Amino acid sequence: MVDAITPQDSPVPVITIDGPSGSGKGTVARLVAEALEFKLLDSGALYRAVALASLNTRVAVDDTAGLARLALTAPIDFTTDNGTGNVAVLLGGQDVSTQLRAEEVGDRASRIATHAAVRDALLDRQRRWRQPPGLVADGRDMGTVVFPQAVLKIFLTASAEIRAERRYKQLIEKGLSANIGSLLADIQERDDRDYNRKIAPLKAADDAVNLDSSSESVSQMVTKVLDLARNRL
Repeated sequence: MVDAITPQDSPVPVITIDGPSGSGKGTVARLVAEALEFKLLDSGALYRAVALASLNTRVAVDDTAGLARLALTAPIDFTTDNGTGNVAVLLGGQDVSTQLRAEEVGDRASRIATHAAVRDALLDRQRRWRQPPGLVADGRDMGTVVFPQAVLKIFLTASAEIRAERRYKQLIEKGLSANIGSLLADIQERDDRDYNRKIAPLKAADDAVNLDSSSESVSQMVTKVLDLARNRL
């Protein structure tokens, strides 16, 4: 266990982990948060929850005003399973964690994230997760937009081919059918949309530490981030 010591006169420390879909940032962020006993923010889950809410209420992906209202008012909450430590996402009080991982929801989340009004609506929600003793936040613009003063910023990448293989294995292990060619095409399309959108594009912050997980395990990535955190906290 790593001891995170925060001076009382210092702001609550934040560690951001940004990167493209499938880079492993969510798993790394969760394990780092557990080791530091920090709060965890999965910003992607917020966007996916809004995407799912828009599907449930039939709000179109080009209905900026309707999506912004959902982002402000949708009853989204998070709860932690004390037995496993996993974080469940609740929408209207129902656990929708599994539904949020559907490819349709992920693709829709990437599309609605291009709307400035949606991003603005979720900004305050995300910043409210900054609570003692500290926060680990993962997403696509955590270090550049949401928490620009974070004490440590990580930009985690992996090749599109490796990310497609990881997603393929996840789906097969769950007993679901998958086509690796289609998954690779989806990842490349989502990357293009995320990296090139006009509002808060996916990119590394100027002061971020760039890490590539293509040939390294999750535990190796977690160790690297924790070593960096020890030097910053």
